[in-house]
Amino acid sequence: MDNGARRRRAGLVLGIALVSALIGASSAGAEVGTRMGASGPPHLPKGTSFYVEPDGNAARQAAQWRAEGREADAALMQALAAQPTAIWFTTAGAEQVRRAVRDVVRAARAKDQVPVLVAYFVPYRDCSQWSAGGARSEQEYKEWIEAFAAGIGDEKAVVVVEPDGLALLTSEPWCTIGPDEELVPQRFREINHAVDVLKRGKHTRVYLDAGHSAWQPLDDYDAGYGEPRQQLGIVNRLLKGGVTRADGFALNTSNYRFTEDLVRYGTRVSKCLYLRTQEGVTTCPSDEELDAMPVRKSKMTHFVLDTSRNGRGHYTPGEGETDWCNPPGRGLGERPTANTGIPLVDAFLWIKRPGESDGECQGGPAAGRWWPEQALELAKLASPPLR
Repeated sequence: MDNGARRRRAGLVLGIALVSALIGASSAGAEVGTRMGASGPPHLPKGTSFYVEPDGNAARQAAQWRAEGREADAALMQALAAQPTAIWFTTAGAEQVRRAVRDVVRAARAKDQVPVLVAYFVPYRDCSQWSAGGARSEQEYKEWIEAFAAGIGDEKAVVVVEPDGLALLTSEPWCTIGPDEELVPQRFREINHAVDVLKRGKHTRVYLDAGHSAWQPLDDYDAGYGEPRQQLGIVNRLLKGGVTRADGFALNTSNYRFTEDLVRYGTRVSKCLYLRTQEGVTTCPSDEELDAMPVRKSKMTHFVLDTSRNGRGHYTPGEGETDWCNPPGRGLGERPTANTGIPLVDAFLWIKRPGESDGECQGGPAAGRWWPEQALELAKLASPPLR
């Protein structure tokens, strides 16, 4: 599957404006809804058992290596195969995606498990980079996501909506697919439509992808690419994407940031969302003020973290390297669980499927292709240990 959603610009250093925001301010913010979270419980129940695919790449690799006498490597692959990982849906065909989603949901129900699904088909996906593709029009995407939702129905599912879809939007000088005045409102319409359609399901939990802790700043900023060009910070992107009608947001999809960094960043995002929607504050306070602000678990937006490859944290690239595309020396992270012990973190999930390439870099195959050597390295360097 072509699931190399990148979270690439980890080196982007942009200052967040320091403001003296009053918690009780009552002006502005009227353009966004005030209903945080969606119907049903505001977070995933503790003890949720996530779906384990019975015949994924890791399971097949374990069988192959066992047949070749590579018992130690086969055991690591079998341990990897036993972990629940997300199922990505990336290709065209409304009826095809409806059937494929339905099959996964039914298989999960039969095992009393909850599947984690990734919708990755938005037009101009990945700005025509390694994971280029997606729907050819807004209408095709609407029909596709409606079929996706129909495949779930009222069964239990967690859906991560469009990795890179908000965080990458208009944030890079090389991202020039279509004039911004056309692409940007279209993208927000598509993400909003996905939220509303998916939330019709009684037991569907929806999380908007929001990049990672070293990418987008909280507040709007000047991109600094020549002429002044105002860009949306992640809080505004989430609000314009419909996060107040979803169950929260997702961080670190297909990236490697340390869990503690993600928790800190995600908590700041959640607090700023609360101030924007509940207290009428127009801009985020400073990091220090946000850190000092108490967590209101029942009133603040929750989030999930991709811990599939962050056991050793992010990579410091050398000349000609990147920190996001198949960096060496990485390891599996915390196992998938809804028992995180962190107030606003609903779950640690393996959204990116370990062992599937980020793209044709560092010796890797095409984005989403199985790469057994990388899978084995991730398993050997897992933190905590896989076995």
